[in-house]
Amino acid sequence: MKHTGGYNFRLIATGILFALLWASASAATKIGLQSAQPFVIAVTRFFIAGVIMVFTAHGILKVRLPQQQEWKQLAIYGLLNISIYLGLYVIAMQYVSAGLGSLSVGTGPVLISIIAAFWLRQPIKRVTIFSLLLCTGGIIIAAYPLLENSYATPAGLLILFMGILSYSAGAVYFSKNKWGGLHILTINGWQTLIGGTFLLPFLIIFYDGSKNVFDIQSIGCILWLALPVSIGAVQLWLYLLRDNPVKAAFWLFLCPVFGFAIAAIMLKEPITLYTFAGVGMVIAGLYTVQRKK
Repeated sequence: MKHTGGYNFRLIATGILFALLWASASAATKIGLQSAQPFVIAVTRFFIAGVIMVFTAHGILKVRLPQQQEWKQLAIYGLLNISIYLGLYVIAMQYVSAGLGSLSVGTGPVLISIIAAFWLRQPIKRVTIFSLLLCTGGIIIAAYPLLENSYATPAGLLILFMGILSYSAGAVYFSKNKWGGLHILTINGWQTLIGGTFLLPFLIIFYDGSKNVFDIQSIGCILWLALPVSIGAVQLWLYLLRDNPVKAAFWLFLCPVFGFAIAAIMLKEPITLYTFAGVGMVIAGLYTVQRKK
């Protein structure tokens, strides 16, 4: 009786809301960068989200704290998934469009497949290579007119790719480690706090008070990234994963579509035939590698 009409509607609504929130992060970051430095946005976001999740986990739900080896795992996961990935991401968003930022996330599942194959010392399947080429080609095509019109730079795209690579490595690391039944809020909360702590030295070194205006724009951006994105979208994603991990990944296909739409509405970023072709190739690459699973 689980798969009733009401249940399916709730699942579809959850998937659409997840993709919408996840895709909104790029535009929110671009808006925030108009009033604040990258590390100010990132570190503040991580500490707000991390404190809320840790307090909820241990103060309200009364779940156990991490122990011994689990702290090391959380530190490594936080370094890959928060410090490096989102640290590079917020830097890259100074040099690429919000649409490209959301489109790049689409390569994650393909890179995860490749890294997992190396990790497990397995041959990389031809379909995975084909999917990666499709996704990479799609991003290049979508970026072509943006590079010409100063909406993106080659350096920005490279930083963005390095970040996605770290995110993919973090996903494989997470899946290959035993977490001893730790509550998901405990894992997400502590890895967010630890990852933010690793970025503190960079915040201190590069902080320039003249480049930070704490107005409704910067504060609103930080709160949006901390609450609806870092907490809300992640919890929706976990709900989808618990129902069906394979089907859950298909909701990632909507992220590039929503990402470019939000960027066009909020930031007036151009949408061209190159955009449609690039997004189509990335979605095709995602579908190809996901269909084999």
